[in-house]
Amino acid sequence: MDFITISVKCPSDLSDVIIAELFEIGFDSFQEFDNGFEGSCETSSFSEAAAKEVIKKYREVSYSLKEEEKVNWNKEWEKNYDPIQVDNKCLVRATFHQPDPSMEYDIVVNPKMSFGTGHHATTYQILSYQMTLDHQDKKVLDVGCGTGILSIMAAKRGASEVMATDIDDWCIENSQENFSLNQVINIQLKKGQVDVVRDFKFDIVIANINKNVLMDQVKTYSSLLNDNGYLLLSGFYKADVPDLIHESKKHGLLSKYETTKEDWAMVVLTKPKV
Repeated sequence: MDFITISVKCPSDLSDVIIAELFEIGFDSFQEFDNGFEGSCETSSFSEAAAKEVIKKYREVSYSLKEEEKVNWNKEWEKNYDPIQVDNKCLVRATFHQPDPSMEYDIVVNPKMSFGTGHHATTYQILSYQMTLDHQDKKVLDVGCGTGILSIMAAKRGASEVMATDIDDWCIENSQENFSLNQVINIQLKKGQVDVVRDFKFDIVIANINKNVLMDQVKTYSSLLNDNGYLLLSGFYKADVPDLIHESKKHGLLSKYETTKEDWAMVVLTKPKV
């Protein structure tokens, strides 16, 4: 499926406000820069009139649009990326890479049209923390699973049940393929927003998305967590951490641990028993 990229030039203090408004009209992936940001939206969900309505409210703001095809990340990775080691314990590789017997965990990921191979700092940090967190016999939810890499780690760490969700058809197809490659059979894959699992409860919830989605959905994540459960959040910058912690506290979640890598952050929160 094709998508629309919007490139916005604006003062830095307006970026978060405009991103939040674009998120409301269907843009769901953003990357910020010193002089603005880029966002993407599936072509089928895009309304140029709605985008213009958002932008015209702000002075000193300009934008451009372009339509793009989804990148075949499998080909790109084969051309440009090496396997990655996480804390010298986990090897994330494709089928065309050789396994390393010295690694405790071997994860095979062939990305199709999504990208979550461990090379990005957010994925790396969550994988690293997962290897320290007790998953044995736990119920785990992976929101916005992408390639399914975090679900695979949860299964390899001994989770009794894993549910993975994503809104993108390519991500669903890619995750299913990667689950088969890694021979993990206790993962249920569901297409849709986090609401598709609203009738379930989990001991660990993982969401590696972006700040605006996390701010919007953290209340739901809290409602899905069992007492003493863990919420792992990433997909945002270090500067965004206070906002996410503040919003999480409103919903009974307490900050337990933070990490940063290349200015990208991860926050671990817990839900204490009341």
